[in-house]
Amino acid sequence: MSRIGKLPVSLPTGVSVELLDGNVLKVKGPHGEMCQKVDPDIKVTVEDNQIKFERPTDQPRHRSMHGLYRALVHNMVVGVSEQFTTQQELVGVGYRVAVSGQLLTFSLGYSHEIQLLLPKEVTAEVPDVRKGENPKLVLKSCDKQLLGQVAAKIRSFRKPEPYKGKGIKFVGETLRRKAGKTAAAK
Repeated sequence: MSRIGKLPVSLPTGVSVELLDGNVLKVKGPHGEMCQKVDPDIKVTVEDNQIKFERPTDQPRHRSMHGLYRALVHNMVVGVSEQFTTQQELVGVGYRVAVSGQLLTFSLGYSHEIQLLLPKEVTAEVPDVRKGENPKLVLKSCDKQLLGQVAAKIRSFRKPEPYKGKGIKFVGETLRRKAGKTAAAK
């Protein structure tokens, strides 16, 4: 058995699950609702505030899908009950971000500002910056995959460079730094 697939997904209070036609799971919670189509070979049962997944055989295809769908549904349940959060830090002189609704405006040292329209499932906020600290951007969403995709897109605007570490990085991310040039001995 798959170690991940055999674990049941427990439902917290305030989260409801519905099994629709075509093996589609619909999860509703305080932070939104999500749907996931599960492969017809994987049997899904909802009972006693738990979702259980069973596979018909031990073929490699069934084994991999068993754990995959359990992990996807677990992320949906956690997302609609608690929301996922990611924090990014803008390191560099004059690097700023402004939020107005779903529109982010970045000043990243280019000759122009970069604007990004967020999907409706993702919310952004910029906490107040104290003197001597780098600006931070906090993204929240119930969809873990979409949140990671948006965060990677934002990071791609100005990836951290290895010499001074300037750019957009995740909070807590360790960067591999390089020494740079040294003065030539005469």
